[in-house]
Amino acid sequence: MPQLQNVVLTDRAATPANHTFIPVNISNGAKGNLGTVEESTGVPIGNPQLQVAMNKTAGGRYQGLLKLRVPVVATQTINGVNTPTVVRTAYADLTVTFDPTSNEDERKNLVGMLQSALDSSKTLINDTLVKLQGVY
Repeated sequence: MPQLQNVVLTDRAATPANHTFIPVNISNGAKGNLGTVEESTGVPIGNPQLQVAMNKTAGGRYQGLLKLRVPVVATQTINGVNTPTVVRTAYADLTVTFDPTSNEDERKNLVGMLQSALDSSKTLINDTLVKLQGVY
C-alpha cells in the first residue's frame, strides 16, 4: 500500500514549472481511503489539490480514482478591502477499472497508454482538451 507522500507534477508552460503537492489528509469514504495532497499557494482557497484512491467495488472490480482541481484566484476590492476569491476552477477526473483477474502488466500498459494519450504530440486529444476544439 503506497504511503501518502509529496507528488511533483510538471506543467506545460513555456518554461515548464514543477508543482509540489504535499500531504494534507487521508479520509475513509465510499471510494476507499482517499489521499489528498495540495500545492501551497499562500492563499488556501487557491491551493491546487490532487486526490487518489483505490476501491474494490461490490462487483469485485478494482476502481482507481485520480482527481486534480486547479483554482484561479484573483483579488477583489470592495470598499477598499482586498479579498482573494476563486474566479474559476479547472477539474480533471480519471477513473480506471480493472477486473480482479487482471495482471500487473495489463494495468501498467493501460496507464502507460493513457499517459501517452495525454502527450501534446497527440493532436486529436491535445487539441480537443487543450484548444477546446470539436472532433470532426
